[in-house]
Amino acid sequence: MLTLPNPQRVYLACGPTDLRKSIDALAALVQEGFGLDPFAPSLFVFCNRQRDKLKLLLWDHNGFWLLYRRLERGTFQWPTSEEATVTVSSRELRWLLDGLALEQRKAHPPLRPERII
Repeated sequence: MLTLPNPQRVYLACGPTDLRKSIDALAALVQEGFGLDPFAPSLFVFCNRQRDKLKLLLWDHNGFWLLYRRLERGTFQWPTSEEATVTVSSRELRWLLDGLALEQRKAHPPLRPERII
């Protein structure tokens, strides 16, 4: 089974991206458009205008991974923001890939441990 490295951060490119772009063009967009390092242990996720396709860019010690996902039905619940990128957790990325919104109001809230005696 294919195992990808676990990224430290996940960045979503807000707004639509032309997914005809290749690895080099997406890496240039990360570096020059977003001011981020494409060689960092981070995952960069791009979505098209129709929100039914994604490209994920990830550096792995001597080369880039470029992953592509196309939905046959439905759309991704892509966030809108004034910022160029939004940082999300791996859990939130999984929600997006599963067709859910980032704000899961019914998700279990984090609990603070209480002392039981």
